[in-house]
Amino acid sequence: MDLTWSDDEEAFRAEARAWLEEHLARWREQCGGAPASGDTAEGFSQQMVWEEMLFEARWAVVSWPEEYGGRAASLWEWLIFEEEYYRAGAPQRITQNGIFLLAPTVFEVGTDEQRDHILPRMAAAQDLWCQGWSEPGSGSDLASLRSTARPVDGGWVLDGQKTWTTRGAFCTHLFGLFRSDPGQERHRGLTYLLVPLDLEGITVRGFGRLDGDTGFAEVFFDGVFLPDAGPLGPTVLGEVGRGWNVAMATTSSERGLTLRSPGRFMATADRLLALWRNVDGPTRAPHLRDRLVDAWMRAEAYRVQTLAVVSDTLAGRPAGAATSLVKLWWSELDVELHDLALQLLGPEAEVEGPWSKGWQFSLSGPIYAGTNEIQRNITAERVLGLPRS
Repeated sequence: MDLTWSDDEEAFRAEARAWLEEHLARWREQCGGAPASGDTAEGFSQQMVWEEMLFEARWAVVSWPEEYGGRAASLWEWLIFEEEYYRAGAPQRITQNGIFLLAPTVFEVGTDEQRDHILPRMAAAQDLWCQGWSEPGSGSDLASLRSTARPVDGGWVLDGQKTWTTRGAFCTHLFGLFRSDPGQERHRGLTYLLVPLDLEGITVRGFGRLDGDTGFAEVFFDGVFLPDAGPLGPTVLGEVGRGWNVAMATTSSERGLTLRSPGRFMATADRLLALWRNVDGPTRAPHLRDRLVDAWMRAEAYRVQTLAVVSDTLAGRPAGAATSLVKLWWSELDVELHDLALQLLGPEAEVEGPWSKGWQFSLSGPIYAGTNEIQRNITAERVLGLPRS
């Protein structure tokens, strides 16, 4: 693996860095100061402006083909853009569930009609997608879900409830699994559906998180008629009754690189290093210095490991179940980086601020995208070949 960037890649980095510095400053000025969290109504509205700026400059989906709004950039260039994006302190994308989770699945198993209708609107943030996976009683054990899709003339009738739907309170569409054949075994008889949230019979009810943000939602389906085809094309993604296989492609993206690229953690590690340089007194104890060095090296190691995964992917060697290892890595690293920051801040950590808010969010990392306990089971059985306990 050659870790040297080419002249073209360095030019790509310079272009991205210059654009981000100029336009982030302009956007923050429009926001009237520090933008609010994208998981609040105010912050979501602010970031819609940011998404429009990204799209107009073709930075919204850099690795997508140009006909869908992208730059046809390589995976290497995508990683470079992600490094620059987080280095500049740009906000977490409010479109990420669509762009990073649904879109790779649409590219892989969608029809041409679905790709032509869904992807350009997603890139332009005209349609905002949330994920409809979890249900009351069905979190990491996704196959136990009970929401149903009953086939009828011209479409489906949906009943049930989804919960923990990130930014569901503000999104326009939902992608999720529904049980379409209750007579089948747990992993069969499931269908992957694309659902507009303005259909009659759908109720979206937002609720607050531990950190006070209000973007999470419960979504209720009460005899909702979903036609076989809508303005965005067919509403079934993949084959009827084989939604589990389609969902596994989505979860692979969620646990793997697309949702949590290393640029995010390298930027956090660098800010942690800057924090260390600015604190003094007992918070600079040797054991904290050692933890800082270890955390920074783990972030760098994650970056190098990601480059190896990209090399394998380009060579036709998909990561498969190894994405569970990736998920374990970034989720535990995120907790360590933020916990260490609070240790360095000492009493000031009690004040609400970016580090304390980041720490609160990092605690959810080992839970969402499949709990780390589940990921350790997958790693033991499918990566290491150990027997089931």
